[in-house]
Amino acid sequence: MQEMSNVGKPADLRSTPEKRILVMTSVGVERDAVLRGLHGDSRFDVRVGGVGPVTMAASTATALATARYDLVVNAGIAGGFVGKADIGTLVVASEIVAADLGAQTPDGFLSLDELGFGSARVGVDTNLAARVTEALQAAGLIVSMGPILTLSTVTGTAATAEELATRIPGAAAEAMEGFGAATAASQHGVPVMEIRAISNSVGPRDRAAWRIPDALKALEAASTVLAEVL
Repeated sequence: MQEMSNVGKPADLRSTPEKRILVMTSVGVERDAVLRGLHGDSRFDVRVGGVGPVTMAASTATALATARYDLVVNAGIAGGFVGKADIGTLVVASEIVAADLGAQTPDGFLSLDELGFGSARVGVDTNLAARVTEALQAAGLIVSMGPILTLSTVTGTAATAEELATRIPGAAAEAMEGFGAATAASQHGVPVMEIRAISNSVGPRDRAAWRIPDALKALEAASTVLAEVL
């Protein structure tokens, strides 16, 4: 199977106002936060793609099959790894990793890459990701850049959080849709990036500690900066 990657593809959209950007969110409140931040910018098509990598892949592929886009952005809220991304901050993906796509063995987890069946990682345009990160920082937002993990089952224990952080060095955030959107974009030859606002810490499930409104405010602010950068 061919490895999926968008590394090195140009995505400098600033000098071409006719460019179109597809923003895929998983649920309506994320879409609404993005739309508020974009202030009606007609270059952006913001859609709800559904929860989970499979639904998101199908929704993104459908959108890409019916219209031309020059960039796909998966945007939403996520869990942040302790010490990497605090609640209320932002993460821009340096790569998008399907962290549970592989096989369990007596010696531990083997990724799709290690099994030799393809890749569980989709690359991003690192120059664009770095430029967006710098712009977010310049706007006074707290942001980090690192791998964003996609899992079909949200992490709910400290042991799993530690295992993921050890297995994927630098892992900054965890969500459920990025790899799906990225796979569809890669198969259509369209660059992709993922931006997440942190609503909770990865680890034991504690709904009382979640700060979803704060994360949505950060996502709205990030969307305004994204429109300025692109």
